[in-house]
This record gives sequence, structure tokens and C-alpha cells, in this order.
Amino acid sequence: MKAVIMAGGEGTRLRPLTMSQPKPMLPVVNRPMAEHVITLLKRHGFDEIVITVAFMANVIRTYFGDGSDFGVHISYATEETPLGTAGSVLNAKDELRERFLVISGDVVTDVDLAALVEFHDKQGATATLALKAMENPLEFGIVITDDEGRIERFLEKPSWGQVFSDTVNTGIYVLEPEVLEHVPEGRESDFSSEVFPSLLSAGRPLYGFVTDRYWEDVGTLEAYLKAHEHILDGRVDLDIGGFPLRPGVHVGEGTEIDPAAVVEGPAVIGANCRIGPGARLGAYTVLGSNVHVADGADLERCVVHDGCYIGPGTYARASIVGRANELRRGVHLDEGVVLGDHCRIGHQAHLTSGVRIYPHKTVEARATVNSSIIWEARGSRSLFGRVGLSGLPNVDLSPELAVRVAQAYASGLPKGALVTTSRDSSRAARVLKRAVMVGLNSAGVNVEDLEAATMPVTRFHIASGQSRGGVAVQLSADDPRSVTIRFLDEHGRDLDGNTQRKIERLVSREEARRVLAPEIGDIDFPPRTAELYANALVEGVDLEAVRGCRFKLVLDYAYGASSFVMPMVLARLGAEVLAVNPMLSTVGVLGYERAAHAARIADLVRSSGAHLGAVIGPDGEQLTIIDDTGRVLSDDEALLALATLVIRRRRQATIAVPVNASWRLNEVCADLGAEVAWAKLGGANLMDLASSGEVNFAANTEGGFMFPEFLPAYDAIATLVRLLAMLANDQVALSSVVRDLPAVHVVHELVPTPFDQKGAVMRSVLERARSDELILLDGVKSVDATGWTLVVPDPEEPLTHVFAEGDSETASSERARRAVEEIEDILSSADRP
Repeated sequence: MKAVIMAGGEGTRLRPLTMSQPKPMLPVVNRPMAEHVITLLKRHGFDEIVITVAFMANVIRTYFGDGSDFGVHISYATEETPLGTAGSVLNAKDELRERFLVISGDVVTDVDLAALVEFHDKQGATATLALKAMENPLEFGIVITDDEGRIERFLEKPSWGQVFSDTVNTGIYVLEPEVLEHVPEGRESDFSSEVFPSLLSAGRPLYGFVTDRYWEDVGTLEAYLKAHEHILDGRVDLDIGGFPLRPGVHVGEGTEIDPAAVVEGPAVIGANCRIGPGARLGAYTVLGSNVHVADGADLERCVVHDGCYIGPGTYARASIVGRANELRRGVHLDEGVVLGDHCRIGHQAHLTSGVRIYPHKTVEARATVNSSIIWEARGSRSLFGRVGLSGLPNVDLSPELAVRVAQAYASGLPKGALVTTSRDSSRAARVLKRAVMVGLNSAGVNVEDLEAATMPVTRFHIASGQSRGGVAVQLSADDPRSVTIRFLDEHGRDLDGNTQRKIERLVSREEARRVLAPEIGDIDFPPRTAELYANALVEGVDLEAVRGCRFKLVLDYAYGASSFVMPMVLARLGAEVLAVNPMLSTVGVLGYERAAHAARIADLVRSSGAHLGAVIGPDGEQLTIIDDTGRVLSDDEALLALATLVIRRRRQATIAVPVNASWRLNEVCADLGAEVAWAKLGGANLMDLASSGEVNFAANTEGGFMFPEFLPAYDAIATLVRLLAMLANDQVALSSVVRDLPAVHVVHELVPTPFDQKGAVMRSVLERARSDELILLDGVKSVDATGWTLVVPDPEEPLTHVFAEGDSETASSERARRAVEEIEDILSSADRP
């Protein structure tokens, strides 16, 4: 006996989930609804199946094929135009020469189909309809039968005044072939509203089989969630799959659940998922395959489809998350929120009850969304951020994207050009760097791979060799769970904005160069890179003076690639060194906390009587300095101390710093006859200034320092060596330098600011500015006799930064408070009609 599965519906009431897949393919406990229907049919002996398809027919055909993988034989009948339920079955009439069963492909049920067929045969019916008693029959077609089950009347979606029965039409029928003779050809027609009433008028025997088994028409988003709850409650006999972790909790193969995570039953977790520490999966939570639920996330009564990332601290209740969605840190989903496929929800965004986000949309960080986003989108974000491409590996940054961007980058270089690549110790960086190398080679560019190397070593190698550029892949300094891919020019500097935009255009247009087999690039591994770097670094240092001081140092390599270089450098300095964390470790880098590492080194400096301590960041760029008393210098103190030592040795020096650096640097420079060169926030402008030949020392306010005579880029090792040389030449302890520094009171505040209001905010801030001096290098900096205030929009996040400095911490906080209130007033004014 054959069965017909009706699978042509669009599922408009299930949008946005059905925008990118047909309704029967929506997953229910991680399998398409139509697959559950096929499993039910096979269980009751139906192994010849015809599927009627229309909307996104190829998705269904591709998944089920000829049915052999599911133990049945499947053929297809395609609707070129909508034909209705009866018309779609008529379209398959050539396959239906005997009694057959019809069932919808978008229901969840365990109806006893064998009993239905047996009832049909016993009654000698022309058509038998499976009926189900429902508490609220208004949304369904009501069928009225006599005591023997013979149908007397049909009511299609009645009002309450017409409700004379609670038995509804389930859309499951056993039909004799003659039924198709009553279906009009060439136009749309339905069984319940036209064909069955016609058969009833003709006196044909139509019967209703009332079932007490489970049946749910998954026609709405609410019904979709309800069906999952009923399945997990065991109200329907359905194959959930996986293995039972404990009663009510099913887990797929390859899934990892942290011991500190909480999984409350009932719940289903698909294959290859990862549940982080402190995460909570509440009752009736269903996760698809390859879902990552990060630390502290809290989900309850949620259905999450395949390939999603649920960020740390995410909170969601009774929500549906489509495929390949990315929810960043602290996202809040109220009840009834539905996300279509491939959406990106920024950190701390709040989606209120009932909001629907259609596929491929972006919600800004910290946004509050009160209405559905259907057509609008903020647009795809730029590939490049402050320091290259950054994001979560296999979420924001996939190997496929790395290949495409590398091809676009290489397209701006001549065929046969040489590009240097490097990475840190992490596995994520290793995978993405290999993808980058594939992209470079496929565009006809040769690669020299430094393997594991710090950013400074990579920049030095490019600047001193034959490379036309470079690519470095490393864990992000501000979020070790993210990865950054940095693209460099022939001088080892980060690409300028124009070049970045050219690469973005090539990626978006898919116009990157691809070469033929004879032109594919090669890969080489240059020897002695670290040794050459170490030799060049000590060339400009008074080694005799440094060795004469017999420095005793405590150094933390923070599990980074600096451990490859420092032994070669230290061997030339004659220092006694206690090395901490001198090995590569992905786990160590992931757990790196700068303050905690610095506190440990400070303790070791005090207990050992060392002259100096330092923490070299995993990237080799950021340096934390601890003086001989065990005091951990703030980044502002380190900047002033290094600038003081530089100026003492070179009068009329030029010190380059970003515009948010402490005004106390002006005092230090003025006292010693030096000059300050102000730069924009971010490293690119500062590196440009450092490369000009007119700057002796450059630094940011986050522990990055440059000595341009060696390398016009942040370099923690070079800074440490130069610091030792200056202390040796001046015969002073670092603590004495720090003791004479002026106090720094810079305050930093953040103000949430929608992207579309940033321009208005900055215009109003400028119009309202009242000060002795305005500096418009980057943002609006107001300077007066008592201090300064800087307001600058964030280039990537919906934020405005406020920096302020006064004569005291209280005065600085007051200046910042006034600026924050002014911005909030501007934003509230924009919201008022």
C-alpha cells in the first residue's frame, strides 16, 4: 500500500523559520517533521511513498533522495502552481492505482495507521478520515459523524456558534482511487472544503476514525514550541535519538557537557554540542547539533537549531533560534522571540516578547528591540575592525572566510610575490593560518611561514626581508576566546583603511584572483628568524653597561611565543632570570588574566629581591612592568616612566601618544625640553607617526610601547631591553623614576549610542563645547585650565567613549559625569517628538 505525503506548503505562519526551508523540513527534536512522518509510515508497513512538493522542492529532494537511506522507496510529484491538498494528490495519480493513504508532512503524530486502514476496509469506505477530539476546534475543520462513524457533515473552520462537535480533521486519509475522479483538474482544490463534501453529496460512504493517539498540527510558532514540550513529556511516541544521560535528558554523540553546567530535564542535546561551565539548560530545552552554549548562559523552554553560538551570560525563555545564529555575550531574549537563520545579535542586546528577526539580520550591541525586524538590516559589518579581522573561530571567522579574504589580499600583489605568515600557540590560530596560506597560494602568492612567532618578530621579518606583506593569526588580546587575523604591508605595518576597503570589495564581489595550477604559490620555512631578531635588537644597546649591572629579573612569558626569543636575548644581556610560564600552551593563553599574572610576578619580585619584573603578553606586544619594590605600574605610569628615561638620554625628543593619554606627559616633556606628538586612537596612526623618522618613543595607554629606531611597532621584548639599557646607563632603580612621576587621574566612561545617532551626538557635543582649546584630531577634546574631556565614538560598537582628566580623581570623575549627562541629554532629545 502506498502513502502520499503532502509537503508543498510554504508555512507562512511559521515565518521567519520557513524563509529558508520548507515547513516539513523544520526540525522537531532535531529531525525534520517529514522524516518523523516517514518513520511512522515505515513502522506501519508503508514502504512506497510519494511526496508532493512545491515550495523549495529541492531541499526536500536533496535530503530524502530515493528514500533508501530511510528504508523506503520515495518518488516525487511537483506542483508548478499551487494546487491545494486534493490537487497536489491528483498530480500524483499515475502512482496511485490502488487504495492509498494521505498524510501531511508537517504534523507531529503517532496515529495508529494500521488500525486506520483496518477500519477503512471493515467499513467498506470510499474515504476514511482520521479524526481527533480537540479542546479548541475553531482552527480546524470539524467533522460530524453518526454512531457508526459515518460522516454526516463537514464544517471548515467554524465559529463557536457552529461547533456541534469537537472532532477535527487531522489531514490523514485512507482513499480509494475513485476519489481522484472527484478532484477537478487544472485548478486548486482541497479535500475538506470541496472533494469530501462532493463525495458526501454523491452518497459515497465516508467514515471518520476517531483516534486517541497524539496529533499536533504544527502550523504556528506557538504550536511548534508546544509540540516539543509534549514530545519531551512523552505524550507522543517519537524517536528522539541520542542516548539517555538520565531519565528525560537525551544527548547526541560527541557532545561535551562541563561538570559545572546544569541540565534540567526534560531536554534534548544534539550531536557535537558543547555546554560551558555555569551554563543552565532548563526544562524543555532542545539543542540541535554543533551548538555551543557558553559560560553562564541560561536557556529554558527554548528550541535552538543546528550550528548556533549562544554567548556567555545569554538569557532566553520560550524562544526559537534558527540555524547558524550568533548570540553574543549577555543577550536577553524574552518569551516568544523567534530568530530566523544566520542572524547576529550583538552583546547585551535585548529582544522583547514576541519579536521576530528575519534571516541574515544584525542587531546592534546593547540595542533594545521592541518590534520585529523583517526587511530592515543595519547592513553587514565591515570585515576589518581596529586590528584586522576579529571574531570567534568557526562562528565569525571560519576557514572558508579566511581563504576568501586571503585571496582578496593576495590579489593586490603581483603573482609570485612573497608573503610572511605566523601564528600564536593556539589550535584555532593554527587552523585559520593554514586556511590563509591556502588562500594566498591559490591566488599565486608564495608564503614563508614563521610558524609560531610573536607579532613583533613577524613585523621585523617582513621589514628586514623580501616580503611584500604578512598575515598573523593570534588569539585576541581583549578576548582570548576570539581570534584576530592581522594583514600587514611591506613595512610590517597594519594595512591602511583604503587597502582594507579594497579587500572588502573583492570579497563581497567574489572577484579575487585565482590562478592556474602552474602559478599556484609555494610554501617555505625561513630559518633563524628569532636569532636574527635577537641580534638586531641588541645592536643598539650598550651591552657592557647592561651586563655590568647584573640585573636580576622575574619574567612571565604568559604561554606565548616570546619564550622562543627571550632566551637568545637574555643570553646577550648577562641577566639572572626567573622565567614563569616559559612554554606554549593554548589552555594557558585562554586563561590569561593580565592583572593576576602581574600580581604573581610582583610577589616574586619582592620575595627574590629582583631589580625588575615584567609580564610579556601572549602576543608579544603588551608589556606590564613591575618595579624593584614589587609595585605593578599602571599603563599610564609605565608610559610616563619610559618617556622620562627616553627624554633624559635624548633632549628635544619627540614622544608620540594617542589623544586620550594623560596631560601629565606634557608636564614631563616641558620640564625636560621634549615635545609631544598627538595621534588618533588605535594603533595605525601611531605606527605611522613612529615610522616618520621624527619620533623617538611612542606608546598607547594599554601597555603598548614602540622604540622606532628598532621597530616602529608595539614590541614588549624590545621595550624591556631598552628599559634595562636606560636604567643601566643612568644607574638608577625604576622605583626612583616612578616615585618622581606626577599623579595621573584619567577616567574612562562608556555611553550606549545607536549607530544612527553617533553623528548627531558628535555634532551637538561640538556645538555645545565651551573651553579654552578644542582638539579635533579624533573626536572632540575640550581643554581648559583644570583639565580636559574627550568624547569619541566607537568605530565598531554602538558606544561613545568619554575620557576625562582633572587635578584629582574626584575632579576627573566630575568632568566625565558632566560629559556623560550631556550625551544622554542629546540622545533623549533625539527620541522626543
